[in-house]
Amino acid sequence: MADLKEIRVKIDEIDDKLLSLLNARMELVKEVGRIKHASEDKSIYRPEREKEILSRLSKQSLESGGALSAEAIEAIFLEIFAVSRNIEKPETVAYLGPEGTFTHQAAESRFGQISEYLPMSTIASVFRAVESKKAKYGVIPIENNIEGIVGESIDLLGRSHLKIVAEMSMKISHSLATRAAHMSHIKKIYSKDVAFGQCGEFLRESGLGNVQLIPIASTAKAAQLASEDETSAAICSHIAAKLYNLPVMYEHIEDNGYNETRFVIISDFENAPSGNDKSSVLVRLDNTPGALARFLSSFEKSGINLSKIESRPAKDEGFSYIFYIDFDGHIRDEKVKKALSGYEDKIKWLGSFVKGV
Repeated sequence: MADLKEIRVKIDEIDDKLLSLLNARMELVKEVGRIKHASEDKSIYRPEREKEILSRLSKQSLESGGALSAEAIEAIFLEIFAVSRNIEKPETVAYLGPEGTFTHQAAESRFGQISEYLPMSTIASVFRAVESKKAKYGVIPIENNIEGIVGESIDLLGRSHLKIVAEMSMKISHSLATRAAHMSHIKKIYSKDVAFGQCGEFLRESGLGNVQLIPIASTAKAAQLASEDETSAAICSHIAAKLYNLPVMYEHIEDNGYNETRFVIISDFENAPSGNDKSSVLVRLDNTPGALARFLSSFEKSGINLSKIESRPAKDEGFSYIFYIDFDGHIRDEKVKKALSGYEDKIKWLGSFVKGV
């Protein structure tokens, strides 16, 4: 049996090979960048290509009995993709900040730690950053499985020329972080008001029900404030606690273990069809009996699955409404074109993107 020293030597040899292969990959990435620069295809972020690579590698690992799970492969290669994109062409990513928010965490999960990030104070300012080309991409929340749709994101998509180019879901897990030596020393807790509601059961059962709860703009700001006072705590993400060197006393304190938020990446380009796409549209129909039913029936006739439909106030004419709709397929697919035929002037296309990337 090999001793520890021999095993470490073998690991070092493998690491040397990995470094050589990664450098070779980055040389090819540079060549891709030169080809794109000379063509009309200048988009660096290609979620459909990344999805294809991750699926292929995960399948190989499973079939070969490899130790790496699909989740581990994704974690490793998303960082490799991020480094590759920055070598091909460095781009800035705007997100709903400040640092340490769940949106920041979602952005890093797709663009890696090496990317340049621009934290913005509002969702509208994320749009402005991308529209003005201060950033190439924007990351915003669009839906929570408990709280529902983020209306501001939908309304801004309806007014902007930017498109959704990717989506991702992330489990929202809260931590209680504090410098206090004991829970009895905590006199006040900072967090977003919605986070207090999502952790109400923990607060009651832990004896913190009578502690002063101070709602503020973000869980990241909560972590910052709690880091400055040993008698306070924050309900925040683990990334926010780490950012402000705030010790975590309890993890996963949310009442509902299935709390997830869907985020979207917005940019100024359109994705090509991948064969596994989702599209989002806003539709404003005539206020006549059966108008919505007739529109929806066109999807059924074309064999297209609708995954979401929700009404939004039109805001420009009394109590009139527009409908936000997600459906399977790319806007360029022939059966999608058939389903939307005759409604072109009533639809605002928000983007087509690979499902679940």
